[in-house]
Amino acid sequence: MRLINADTLTLSTFHGSDVPPYAALSHTWGDSEITFLELRNLNMSLLNARIKIKSKAGYYKITKSCAQAREDGLQYVWIDTCCIDKSSSAELSEAINSMWRWYQNATVCYAYLDDSIDLISEKDLGRAKWFTRGWTLQELLAPQRLDFFIKGWNYVGSRASMKDKLARITGIDESTLITRNLEAVSLAKRMSWASRRVTTRLEDMAYCLLGIFDVNMPLLYGEGEKAFTRLQEEIMKDSEDQSLFCWRPPNASEIWDLDLILPIRPEEGRGIFARHPSEFSDAGAVRPSSSRGEPYTLTNKGVRMEIPI
Repeated sequence: MRLINADTLTLSTFHGSDVPPYAALSHTWGDSEITFLELRNLNMSLLNARIKIKSKAGYYKITKSCAQAREDGLQYVWIDTCCIDKSSSAELSEAINSMWRWYQNATVCYAYLDDSIDLISEKDLGRAKWFTRGWTLQELLAPQRLDFFIKGWNYVGSRASMKDKLARITGIDESTLITRNLEAVSLAKRMSWASRRVTTRLEDMAYCLLGIFDVNMPLLYGEGEKAFTRLQEEIMKDSEDQSLFCWRPPNASEIWDLDLILPIRPEEGRGIFARHPSEFSDAGAVRPSSSRGEPYTLTNKGVRMEIPI
């Protein structure tokens, strides 16, 4: 992985056990982020180009993250916008599949809510864009330590100190926010956490959840909602929790006979997988439900399973 030297703002690459302690930044992307190429070539750029790069909002986040890391006794920082070469599809795929682990292994993660006001209430906090994005869900749960900063890089608290507020805003119970033990949480409940979040690209609504469900899969931009189907197929391979199928379409009462759980019109039939996390919005209280029958079998005709009736 690439890391930014907090003193020099230069990039270095590390492998395996050679990765030093580092801080990570969690943020929402804007139009003025610093790319990998811009940061790599910063010192070689012409003066006017350097001035333009350093005037970007993304550069402010880099310098503040590095200053905070130094204050916390850390020499390196990881930031997704400039530590990943997104021009390489292979590198991007590897990075997205590794992202949960990278946030998890960080000594500390800084969540920067740059659209929030200076003095913050729970209502203001909940309106921050950070709580509406798909990618920041894993960034809320993966890090060992998560510190929150608002506009102007003002510290407002940690995940531990604000667990009650964060639980009300996100729908994730306090104990899960502290222990981060996702294996004890049903698949449906985990999906419900993402039900009101959004991503710029449709496929990213699946890719941003890879770490939440501890699965890996290749990225295929252009496949649309099929990405979310592939995610559920990968989850099904490793879990017997039948709550994966505990979803409902937004207009269920119009197209289904909810007593028989059958489509009113055959042409309205759906496959067994949901099309989007929003279809799990009512599954926040669902507990894990394991099968005692034969393992699931996925074929070209569908899924074969045994369930109690």
